[in-house]
Amino acid sequence: MKTVGGRMSAEVDVLLQEAKESIEAAQNYRSELQQRLHGLNQARKQVRGSSGQAREALRRHFAELQTAATRLLTDRLTSLLAEVDVIEADSVKPLDDCQSLIEHGVGQADELLREGEAALRCGLGEKEDKLGSFTKKAMHIQLDSLPEVPALVDVPCVSAQLDDSLLGVLRDRVSRHGSVSSHPPVQIEELQERPGGILVRWCKVDEDFAAADYRLQHRRSGSGGSQYEDAYIGRDTEFLVLHLDPHTDYLFRVCARGEGRTEWSPWSIPQTGYTTLAPHEWCPGTEGYILSSRRNIALRNDSSQSKCPILYSNAPTYFSGQTLTFKISAAGHVDRRDSLGVCVDSQRGAESLQRDQAVCISTNGAVFVNGKEMTNQLPAITMGSAVTFDMEVVNLFPLNNNLSEGGSFKLRVTIGSGNREVVFDWLVDQAVDCLFFGCSFVHSGWKVLVF
Repeated sequence: MKTVGGRMSAEVDVLLQEAKESIEAAQNYRSELQQRLHGLNQARKQVRGSSGQAREALRRHFAELQTAATRLLTDRLTSLLAEVDVIEADSVKPLDDCQSLIEHGVGQADELLREGEAALRCGLGEKEDKLGSFTKKAMHIQLDSLPEVPALVDVPCVSAQLDDSLLGVLRDRVSRHGSVSSHPPVQIEELQERPGGILVRWCKVDEDFAAADYRLQHRRSGSGGSQYEDAYIGRDTEFLVLHLDPHTDYLFRVCARGEGRTEWSPWSIPQTGYTTLAPHEWCPGTEGYILSSRRNIALRNDSSQSKCPILYSNAPTYFSGQTLTFKISAAGHVDRRDSLGVCVDSQRGAESLQRDQAVCISTNGAVFVNGKEMTNQLPAITMGSAVTFDMEVVNLFPLNNNLSEGGSFKLRVTIGSGNREVVFDWLVDQAVDCLFFGCSFVHSGWKVLVF
């Protein structure tokens, strides 16, 4: 009996375990279905909402067109009617003057006729006087002088010339005016965090759409009063948006303008992005340098041949796997001791990054690794130059697991300037996961933006 009872207990335990697993699976299944229902609701909300917005935009646009077209037609009609009024007034005035002259002559002729008839009817005693007076008056009126009346061909015959083709052109343009699309022609493809910014990449999803320019906008998420701001307009399909606050959500959207068109396409679906990386900043208080309010732009303002101060970053904010960019917005005189680069520490005594535990490029294009000049050289740095540093870890551990006995870490470095780049391995004598960056210029006038 005990054996049978034990077997039954084991079977019950198995059934209980299977039931628990089935319940857990059902809960997970229900949760997945609920998530999919939520996704469907979001999709339906997007379709309904965007359709309503499209209807409202169409009604508003065509109502504005109708109002504007009615106003234009009314203004044109008023202008043409005014032209008719002017022609009529200018043409009728001489006719009215001629009519007044003729009517005056008719009145004089009537009066002369009455006097002549009266002279013929009077007695012989006064007939001679009245006939004499009548004859003088007739001679004074000049009965053989008649005013000239213009022929019909010499007076205006006002008409309106109306081009019936306008309606056809209008019908053709209206029939092709506007369009409705189910998807925007471009969408945001990727958002990558950068120090104090986000790298936004986008792509075309409508292969038939020939884009001439793209327009990227962004705004802070969750702010009711925040408006989208233009971040970029141009032909590139990526842009680094800077001056963003870390750990803050931002919304990004992009649109495009077709070849030969003036209007922009519909906006892409907004995407949310944020950066956890603090922005790159120069260290304040360094002699010989003036910094911008955001501390990402440095200006060398004090020329000294005897001392070449190094301006370091405020903190070691450069990590391997990122791209560090120095943008030169103003240039001074070139000196071989100048340097732009990355270093393990911020040695205050050094006069240039052309030293140990640092890699840099001089303004003449020479590349230095741990203080030694490489054979390969990049183009000289001038105003408008952009110098980039990319690094990746080659090995994560010391070669002999003991740094005190000469172990080293290896970083593969790529420095780019102009259309050229150099690639090399950099040995550092300590484990580092973040690095300083810096610059040094002998002469004043150099202005550097870091991002």
